[in-house]
Amino acid sequence: MSAQGVTPEATEPPEVIVYSTPLCIPCEELKRHLTANNVPFTLVDVLIDEDAAELLEDAGIYSSPAISIAGELFDGADAARVNALLKIAG
Repeated sequence: MSAQGVTPEATEPPEVIVYSTPLCIPCEELKRHLTANNVPFTLVDVLIDEDAAELLEDAGIYSSPAISIAGELFDGADAARVNALLKIAG
């Protein structure tokens, strides 16, 4: 992959889930960033999916976006952390 994408040593990408809400600018930025770096992800709207909203609340996450990487939940607005966890250069 390109220098901007996921590093070549990653054999199988981790499962990535983005938890977002409509009209959320940071959510859109996160989705664009993942797409630009060829990171496949599943999108979950927490206003529609009550189980997902409860999952985030139980994890102490009360704002959007949130991201699950290989089953671990994080604040998705922290671009440096997302890049480090997904081994995205830049």
